[in-house]
Amino acid sequence: MFGDMMGMMSKLKEAQKKVEETKERLNSVLLDESSSDNKLSVTITANRTIKSLEINDELLEDKEMLEDYLILTINKAIEKATKVNEAELAAVAKEGMPNIPGMDMFK
Repeated sequence: MFGDMMGMMSKLKEAQKKVEETKERLNSVLLDESSSDNKLSVTITANRTIKSLEINDELLEDKEMLEDYLILTINKAIEKATKVNEAELAAVAKEGMPNIPGMDMFK
């Protein structure tokens, strides 16, 4: 029984390490999102860090419109990044999880 526990612990540690490595890798996964008319574009990492913003000069003349564009486009970028992030981490968790009763939520 104790040996099983030790085996599970090392598997969990390994899974944790893989999760950390995946999180690290997701820093270099870049996703682009643009407004429908391409006047604003955002580049974000899969860890939801914004890397760059490109704003068309037209938008600089209308503060309210620019704010709306930023909110919409950044939220779309975050949503896209979150999906990639969760899919990647779920894959790692599923692969690394030992069969522990009650831990089915990771599958």
